[in-house]
Amino acid sequence: MAASALEKRVASLENELAQLKSKVGDPKPAANWLESIYGAFANDPVYDEAMRLGREYRESLTPKPIPKQGAKKANGNTRHRHHNAAGKSK
Repeated sequence: MAASALEKRVASLENELAQLKSKVGDPKPAANWLESIYGAFANDPVYDEAMRLGREYRESLTPKPIPKQGAKKANGNTRHRHHNAAGKSK
């Protein structure tokens, strides 16, 4: 390619680049997304309710611990039948 043709092509590209830059403008640094939403739901009862429901759901997926054998129930009884000396259940 001749030098004059190459110079014309570079000048054309520089002109096109300048037009594109003027349309876009100067790029601004991206804001920290976390700082832009921090506190957005402060004192919002709907958000608090959504968080409570989500927590309840996640906790419902967690298996409950199995009570140890022989442990007393809330009413004071054990899970097993008691036998007296004669071998009969109470």
